[in-house]
Amino acid sequence: MTRHLFIGLTALLLVACAPKRPPAEETPVPATEIVLPDSREGVVTDRFARMALQCVHKEYPNKISHVMNSDADAQTPRQLHPAFYGCFDWHSSVHGHWLLVRILNTDPSTPYKDAIVTALGQSFTPENIQGELAYFKAEDRASFERPYGTAWFLQLMTELRESDLPEATTWVTTLEPLEEFITDETSTWLTKLAYPIRIGTHNQTAFAFGLMLDWAKASNAGAFNAQLTQKILEFHANDKNCPLAYEPSGEDFLSPCLMEADLMRRVMTSDDFARWLSTFLPQIPTDFSANWLLPGVVLDPTDGKLVHLDGVNLSRAWALDGIASALPEGDGRIPALRAAEEVHKQTGIAAVSDEHYSGSHWLASFATYLETRRGINAQ
Repeated sequence: MTRHLFIGLTALLLVACAPKRPPAEETPVPATEIVLPDSREGVVTDRFARMALQCVHKEYPNKISHVMNSDADAQTPRQLHPAFYGCFDWHSSVHGHWLLVRILNTDPSTPYKDAIVTALGQSFTPENIQGELAYFKAEDRASFERPYGTAWFLQLMTELRESDLPEATTWVTTLEPLEEFITDETSTWLTKLAYPIRIGTHNQTAFAFGLMLDWAKASNAGAFNAQLTQKILEFHANDKNCPLAYEPSGEDFLSPCLMEADLMRRVMTSDDFARWLSTFLPQIPTDFSANWLLPGVVLDPTDGKLVHLDGVNLSRAWALDGIASALPEGDGRIPALRAAEEVHKQTGIAAVSDEHYSGSHWLASFATYLETRRGINAQ
């Protein structure tokens, strides 16, 4: 009896003296489980819709671009970006959401409609967007996702405003505070930007300016449109002999030369653009050949940087389409532009796969932009 009492008292003392465990952190509420129907045979955009639906609420792996001002800023992607935390990084999440709206707008009979509406409704809540806005307004974040991610956000707003979906009007209202902040900040930035950014990755201004210009025209943002058009002409009206032979660089997903040409056709008349293009890209042939511009080659699709070259093939294809569409009828360069476009399109679309997340988290958006001719249909 004494022995049992001793054991019991010892156990009580051990429990009483044990260090207190901190309260368990709350487990984040998982994303709504979305059941995906089968794809339709022969409908390539179904594959792209599935890829976006599989990543817009996939939090990890994640690459955050995050300025920390204190220990309090050490948070999870979902905490930092309650709407756009999926698809590996903020900009890919934004254009993943754009892809889903684009599919609804261009393919109303898509079997993914219910899944898309559920996913978008989960992201586009007032609380989530206020969280996104608070992030942008925090100290030392003026350059966050500028200009690539912010341009895609404006493209998302364009797509939502063009939607016939009943929920779209509510979503536009919900996202407008972030849209207003981004456009005001971009307008201020343009007054300070002394030079264009001519690289083949996220910071390139030509690609971003094209998306922003399309948004401004679709949204009747006259003052922004005028400011941006003036800046574009200031930067590029006198450009000549773009070194296309130096492209692509090893991590490009945008062509500096072709994206600039695709931008300029948006701010010039057809005849003026044709003359400007002769000076800017004199190497475009006047035959039916495609071999004047060869697709980029990816040797390791698991490498997140090297796989950028799958994207350069897709973005080159839509830029070539844009350039050809803006030239006067009968221009001798159109056949060669179309031939190169087709080769790049076939190569790029074939590379869009969900096998490796390094590419699947973003390439479907580029493929959808190309397949649905977003840049052409925006005009």
